[in-house]
Amino acid sequence: MDKPTALVVFAHHRADSLTAVLARRTADRLEAAGYRVDLLDLHAEGFDPRNRVEDEPDYGDRDKRYSPEVHAHAERLLAADLVAAVFPVWWFGLPALLKGWIDRVWNYGLTYGRREKPMAGKRMLWLGLAGLTEDDPNSDLTRALLDGALRRGTSEFCDVTDVHTRALFDSEAKGLHGAERERHYAALLAQADEAVDKLLAG
Repeated sequence: MDKPTALVVFAHHRADSLTAVLARRTADRLEAAGYRVDLLDLHAEGFDPRNRVEDEPDYGDRDKRYSPEVHAHAERLLAADLVAAVFPVWWFGLPALLKGWIDRVWNYGLTYGRREKPMAGKRMLWLGLAGLTEDDPNSDLTRALLDGALRRGTSEFCDVTDVHTRALFDSEAKGLHGAERERHYAALLAQADEAVDKLLAG
């Protein structure tokens, strides 16, 4: 029997970033759980987040052919049984790379707008790294991004109902040094692992 497929997508310009570390860790954990992992590094693969006329939806034609780049990415998304997106939260929103990937690839006729609901039955995790602390007065804006725009406005809108979100706060470990800093990052890694395990449990 073929292995199920997991798409792990991450958006960061630095290969040594915490985002990249957590994306690879997530991929390894899913692979250990029996998934064939497709690791999508949007920056390394040169994905262009800028929209263009050819990728605008035509609500009168759900079979419209978009650009080759969009269809190539849509094939990877639709082939996945499980999707995990790992990303930094910047200005209480998504990095341009990830926002553009959603804008262009999660397109009409590809992920929604069809009777057969091509995204239905998938499981998904949105894992966001926030620089502010959990008790910051603005931390609710990060949670609103995860549970509003991403869980409801993106996943559930496209018929994905098994959706998990997790915010990793204080990802920059402000003011921490030495062993205390190491313990802080170990705790963040454990939170990420817990989020992936909950996703796997369904």
